[in-house]
Amino acid sequence: MEYDERLAQFRQTRLNPFDRGEDENGLQGGKTPLQHEAKPELFSVARTHSLDRTMDLGLAEDHFSRPVGSFVASDIEQLKLAIEECKKLILELPEHSERQKDTVVKLIHLRLKLQELKDPEEDEPNLRILLEHRFSKEKSKSVKQTCDKCSAIIWGLIQTWYTCTGCYYRCHSKCINLITKPCVRSKVSHQSEYELSICPEIGLDRQDYRCAECRTPISLRGVPSEARQCDYTGQYYCSTCHWNDTAIIPARVIHNWEFEPRKVCRSSMRYLALMMSRPVLRLKEINPLLFNFVEELVEIRKLRQDILLMKPYFITCKEAMEARLLLQLQDRQHFVENDDMYSLQDLIDISSGRLSCSLTEIHTTFAKHIKLDCERCQAKGFVCELCKKGDILFPFDSHTSVCHDCSAVFHRDCYYDNSTTCPRCARMTERKQDDVSNVKEA
Repeated sequence: MEYDERLAQFRQTRLNPFDRGEDENGLQGGKTPLQHEAKPELFSVARTHSLDRTMDLGLAEDHFSRPVGSFVASDIEQLKLAIEECKKLILELPEHSERQKDTVVKLIHLRLKLQELKDPEEDEPNLRILLEHRFSKEKSKSVKQTCDKCSAIIWGLIQTWYTCTGCYYRCHSKCINLITKPCVRSKVSHQSEYELSICPEIGLDRQDYRCAECRTPISLRGVPSEARQCDYTGQYYCSTCHWNDTAIIPARVIHNWEFEPRKVCRSSMRYLALMMSRPVLRLKEINPLLFNFVEELVEIRKLRQDILLMKPYFITCKEAMEARLLLQLQDRQHFVENDDMYSLQDLIDISSGRLSCSLTEIHTTFAKHIKLDCERCQAKGFVCELCKKGDILFPFDSHTSVCHDCSAVFHRDCYYDNSTTCPRCARMTERKQDDVSNVKEA
């Protein structure tokens, strides 16, 4: 009976394998209890048993059970200590051994439990509106994201997080009330225009050595925070507001036809992403000389002008409306409205050659319907009244010219060789004079 009591007492003191350092120091200092000295053979058995139980990692306190009520600081501290001891044990165990792998798994569970204690799950609303953001609660648990507010990783498995449906701003539920940045989409709605100066820097001293967005103290030396310049706005930002993201700068494209991505702050990156497909660039006014140096722009402008000339045929053609031919340009709606407005995405696609290929294919489809497939559209063609020879002409043909006053179509050679006025304009003028004279006689 006495042996059983001593054995139980010994196992109680040896339950946590991480306390072996104190016991070993006690043995060296001669402070070992007498009952342990009375049974020396018990030490070898008990030590072997304790080494077999090293995978317990001091978890006899049942850290994985959900506590009742509020969490106290001691729970978090105990988990932190267990994590540190677990990390030490991983380094001590043989590499690639099964025990080391099991210890790593337990370390992951400990860290997840610690994160759960820090951020207890609550019933969060599915939609929250703040500073014109429309935050929607995310349900994805496997996608790895980064919080735009605290720059920490969002652990979707155990944390609640939100995404703005307008500007795609992501943050933890605990960070949502700390947000000070308004939604970028509101700026896009109220001010749809680009900064057209290349990196308009004003200097860090003009910013009072503070972040242009959150007003955090910054410096070029990185103390207390590194100053990072945004190539779009020209201003300096802290590392929290500037993550060294890159984007194509509209001013560099328009003035230099340069498409190399440059470093921009987070707000500029979202603004440029939302403005990417908006047709707000009127190249004729901003930089008309660009058409003299970029041949692809001239080609695209000619295709767009032809499509605008084809549009009246489709609007009055029943077959074209049923086939919804114009919907082939639904991603670039401005192409059927004007020929001088461009989006940044248009310029990028022109530079890469994608737009030229796709637009040429659409142009061919439109021309085939008007000139070959549809009899109604063919009936709306023109005959050259100057030579009265040749096939039916259409205003988008490459060998034709159109009268600016009456929109009559002629062969280009006939139109420029003819020294007289347009025959159709002459008839219309004569008809108006006859009507005026008839009114006077009446």
